[in-house]
Amino acid sequence: MTDSKNQSPNKKTSGSSDATPAADGRQENRRNRGEKRGGRRDRRGQERDSEWQERVVQIRRVSKTVKGGKKMSFRAIVVVGNEKGQVGVGVGKAGDVIGAVRKGVADGKKHLVRVPLTRNSSIPTLSNGRDGAASVLIRPAAPGTGVIAGGSIRTVLELAGIKNVLAKRLGSKTPLNNARAAMVALSELRTHKATAKERGISLEQIYS
Repeated sequence: MTDSKNQSPNKKTSGSSDATPAADGRQENRRNRGEKRGGRRDRRGQERDSEWQERVVQIRRVSKTVKGGKKMSFRAIVVVGNEKGQVGVGVGKAGDVIGAVRKGVADGKKHLVRVPLTRNSSIPTLSNGRDGAASVLIRPAAPGTGVIAGGSIRTVLELAGIKNVLAKRLGSKTPLNNARAAMVALSELRTHKATAKERGISLEQIYS
């Protein structure tokens, strides 16, 4: 009796030892597949992120009055663009500079504007934008002119991928208002083809 009792646990242990290598092999395969998928996703995310460029226009220390006194924080104005016709302006606030910039980048990507570019990396028509007391005039330029603009307007135009353009700031000198006014001007741009389609006429009638 004592022998049979002793033998039964040995059989169970031998069966479990045979099953574990197969199960371990499956788990390893699953892990490898998961790692491969995760690696592909990470590469795609990195490629998408590498397309975008971000420039900080201004960082200011701001305060908010609360019950206990003043609460200090940082405000960052960030311009995000891919230099292929997409650009956005974002504002972020946080207790530290890095957090404020990160929030500004996320906000800028939420407010992207698509800009129609010509063959000469310019804009198709003259445009005027306004935000608050700031007004910005943007007009196309010949090849080789470059970006003739200053401050936050220049940053917006460069990250949009415009290489030949003339811009003039009218009114307020506030960087945020000027950047937003430039965004308004860029968002109102239309190509001649799109304008003809909206008006229901041919391209020849627009040029005539």
